[in-house]
Amino acid sequence: MSFNQDAFISYAHIDNEPLTPGQKGWVSQFHATLQAMLSQRLGEKARIWRDDKLDGNDVFADEIVGQFTTTALLVSILSPRYVRSEWCTRELLEFCKAAAGNGGVTVGNKSRVFKVIKTPFEQASALPEVVQQMLGYPFYALDHDDPQELDPAFGEEARQQFLGKLSSLAWEIAKSLRQLSDAAPASVADAQQKRPVVFLADCGSDLRDARERLATELRMHGHEVLPAQQLPQSEDALLPELKAQLERCALSIHLVGSSVGPVPDGPSGRSLAMLENHVAAELCRQSALRRIIWLPEMIKGERPEQQLFIDALQRDAALQFGADLLRGDVEALKGTMHLLLRQIETAAAPAAAAAATDQQTVHVLMSEADRAASVPLLKLLLAQGLQVTLPVFVGDAAALREANAQLLSACDAVLLFYGAGDEVWKFHQQNDLRKQVALAASGKARSLWTCLLPPASADKQLLQLLGGAELIDLLDGVSAAPLQPLLAALAGNGTSS
Repeated sequence: MSFNQDAFISYAHIDNEPLTPGQKGWVSQFHATLQAMLSQRLGEKARIWRDDKLDGNDVFADEIVGQFTTTALLVSILSPRYVRSEWCTRELLEFCKAAAGNGGVTVGNKSRVFKVIKTPFEQASALPEVVQQMLGYPFYALDHDDPQELDPAFGEEARQQFLGKLSSLAWEIAKSLRQLSDAAPASVADAQQKRPVVFLADCGSDLRDARERLATELRMHGHEVLPAQQLPQSEDALLPELKAQLERCALSIHLVGSSVGPVPDGPSGRSLAMLENHVAAELCRQSALRRIIWLPEMIKGERPEQQLFIDALQRDAALQFGADLLRGDVEALKGTMHLLLRQIETAAAPAAAAAATDQQTVHVLMSEADRAASVPLLKLLLAQGLQVTLPVFVGDAAALREANAQLLSACDAVLLFYGAGDEVWKFHQQNDLRKQVALAASGKARSLWTCLLPPASADKQLLQLLGGAELIDLLDGVSAAPLQPLLAALAGNGTSS
């Protein structure tokens, strides 16, 4: 699609009245700064227009509507006056109508309407539903629940925040324009679609700026960030929606600060952040979802229920399940976030490569002491036409974790070699494996098998007596017969061995 204009700024003219005579109005400053930042990101002069006449009571200009069909994006600067203005809401409605007939209001997962919230307002039914559901870009900060607009006239701190928000907005607009342009190479779009999707959980007002910066950074690296729209406000509708969105994600990030944040309607009375953490922890028990829970240093809840949540996160294994619990500054959080995303991406690559071959892969997980004793079993597996991988034992902790995670992600089945390792070792290995291999990164299921080998022990003898569908008994010697259930299961995955 080609357009004559990149964006139209829709606003209420009262919102552009300068606070001090002789200064530029807020919208004029917004327009000029966005123009410069977007031009730099596009590498050419951005074509942004707005109706700058002074009389907000003029008859609605039909010539504006006529230009919407050739305008790529709409930037709506929402405020209490905007949602009460027939003029402004009609601009919004007319653009959505024009966009629906010219490529759609959304393209891919990106909306062609950018919702800039200058001042909080009561939601108005006159706004299109698609706009009501958008999260938007807040250009205000809360000071003890009192919203203060980010106006450069309020001082250097407000000016820096104003510029930071505009920088993020300009990046998102540039990305949408490239997506709308026929000149965008398909390979670039395809590559971005393959990046892991990240769920960035809600948080209280004290951490919203940090959350917004993380979201921008993730999008700049090509990751889709969920939720992209406002979540349902009742628990009945919220919980299944959270599960559906988290199932699309490879990583969820939970910022927990002093503020409680929004509390959906429902019997539990728990905040949105608490519910998101609960659903993500439950999903980790049955999928490969990775998680980060981040707490700022010396954090203290504003309310008793938030302090209880903070305390529980640090001691309750169920609430922490599947998560790396971090404390410290935002830069440390970003470092961990990018490390996990690299691990997820590199783990997916060998899994995709293995899927393209006819050879099934078995990962034999053993203790380092079992290397020599495993040779007869490894030879037997190789003789069956299987590809066999082994754990990495040498390297620093981070490198070992990443390398072994890749091996697990690339295999079709995991064989736990229960030989020299003791009962405690076996328990921890199984507990960790069940979480990691429940679902493959590529979407295929990975089965977990336990292989009993000498030396005998009371625990192994009990397992031998109990049996089980995924137990391979080699206590009396390595032979092909006990491996038949494993071979049959691998053949059932769609590849003959």
